[in-house]
Amino acid sequence: MHRRTFLRGTGGAIAGLTLAGNASAQDGGPVRIGSDIPYRPFEYRTTGGELVGFDVDIAEAIFQGQLNRGYEFVQTSFDTIIPSLNNGNFRVIMSAMTINEGREQQVDFSDPYFTAYQTILVLRDGNINEVADLRGTTVAVQKGTTGEEAAQQLRQEFNGNLTIDSYDQIPGAFSALGNNQAAAVINDNTVSAEFADQNENVVFLEAEEDSAATGEDAPPYHTLTVEEYGIAFRQDDDQFRQQVNDALATIQENGTYDEIYSEYFQPVEGTDGGTTSG
Repeated sequence: MHRRTFLRGTGGAIAGLTLAGNASAQDGGPVRIGSDIPYRPFEYRTTGGELVGFDVDIAEAIFQGQLNRGYEFVQTSFDTIIPSLNNGNFRVIMSAMTINEGREQQVDFSDPYFTAYQTILVLRDGNINEVADLRGTTVAVQKGTTGEEAAQQLRQEFNGNLTIDSYDQIPGAFSALGNNQAAAVINDNTVSAEFADQNENVVFLEAEEDSAATGEDAPPYHTLTVEEYGIAFRQDDDQFRQQVNDALATIQENGTYDEIYSEYFQPVEGTDGGTTSG
């Protein structure tokens, strides 16, 4: 399988969906999908209220296109999204969710379908020029995310000399940076790139020798982690997870995945836009 990396958002839109209530999904009925909205470009609403995004389009390709199932998105806070899944409020999570050991103790994941990086976004004309400059400052993150975990790790490296402000949704963290309430935002590269594309006063912190992603195809900005996204399932839903994995493999093989990808992403300047395989 192939998963695109080193990305900048370019927008894009496809079919709109309806939000659902909180009843559990039934086999044969619409697949209910928990998601933290907005998280552009993965799931967000247009000015007209239409729900769009990369995850939204991948859901359409998998559930409607391959499994012939209806589907509904259920808006859910990211920091409570796994308990909500396990409480039966929806069937799966599609919300740019990183696969990691802590989450794997609570849910099962599909095969990976996207590679992402935790990055540091700063003000273009600010005084943060390298990671060490963050010592003694405040960074903004979203609650319950691997961005928050990366910030906590950085605080340990600074012997506690870092303040972390956690926001319910990522736009709050971006606003804090723009309003000089935070020196940086630590977050997924694609979402931060989408914000940077629309705001000329912010930039990625440039790569350093200890970037998590190194080598010829590494992005030009500093990376704190290299991560894989997956679709999350309850741990007793093995048959459905296999069906989704098969559908995911099909859309990657028949070109549908790449078509959706091209609607939302393009290579970052200075890279060749290569892919990784796994």
